[in-house]
Amino acid sequence: MAYGKSPALFAGSCALLLAIIATAGGSMIVLPGKSYRGALPPLQREELLLSERLQQHAGFLAGTVGERNMAHYRSLVRAADYVRAELGKAGLSVSEQSYSVDGKVVANLEGEVKGTTAPQEIVVIGAHYDSAPGTPGANDNASGVAALIEPARRSAGLHPARTLRFVAFVNEEAPFFQGEEMGSVVYARRSKERREKIVAMVSLETIGYYSDQPESQLYPAPLGRFYPDTGNFIGFVSNWNSQSLLRKAIGAFRYSTRFPSEGVAAPALIPGIGWSDQWAFWQQGYPALMVTDTALYRYPHYHQPTDTYEKIDYDRLARVVPGLGKVVEELAGK
Repeated sequence: MAYGKSPALFAGSCALLLAIIATAGGSMIVLPGKSYRGALPPLQREELLLSERLQQHAGFLAGTVGERNMAHYRSLVRAADYVRAELGKAGLSVSEQSYSVDGKVVANLEGEVKGTTAPQEIVVIGAHYDSAPGTPGANDNASGVAALIEPARRSAGLHPARTLRFVAFVNEEAPFFQGEEMGSVVYARRSKERREKIVAMVSLETIGYYSDQPESQLYPAPLGRFYPDTGNFIGFVSNWNSQSLLRKAIGAFRYSTRFPSEGVAAPALIPGIGWSDQWAFWQQGYPALMVTDTALYRYPHYHQPTDTYEKIDYDRLARVVPGLGKVVEELAGK
């Protein structure tokens, strides 16, 4: 996840945003189902095995490879090789969208499961595999890449109605964020040029840190008025134009998964709402959302050298990922 505009620019806008929310009839916060409350059930054997696999993925990317971006180009290539191999092991047909940045070749990686009855309709599940400068990028975003690989493994055996694409994006972080060379910008623009019918895009962004401590969760103004102050949930975030997708996704998660969840459809001008790859798809008119632990609003090691792989809560992530699998199945259809 990369910074967008400074939150300080919006310090005087709370009253305006509250008025917008009220005018929208509360559509920011009224969502299907209810967030799970209470003690988490014991992990089942498959979840324990999943926890181990998630740790292996994040450990390799953030531990063995470490910082991976254009300033550490060999590590960026090594990370891409790993993701390509893992998507291949999952049984997906993997292709690359390569392009040149400063004379060096970078690539988005795409694993596809072809749809059966509506193959022209496409669901994209994405996560960026680069890390911010100066950090090994465990939670941001090895956690998201790990959560991309595992549902891909499950989906390879499905026969979805719609085409599923699992895409690992390059160059999400600064200095490329929201620029011409951002991987998801390049990908979404090509999709639009090809007139591809992307009906849903889900960005998996910084999803591995949780806390049961009160006041562990912060928000950009004015969202703190509406949401809990304990950072033990997974968040679903969209702009207003993607409200229908948000409702469908969080509904599928809540009805299948015993784990706390919160959702918001909000103006993209609120700091954080558009700070990942979903933003690139919004620019092309595609419905998209972000799944996140809220990054800098919760995670104390955000964009720091201390964002190391042991900071991730793999057991809780192993609860979230199967729920994301149910979201994928719901969006892909049967």
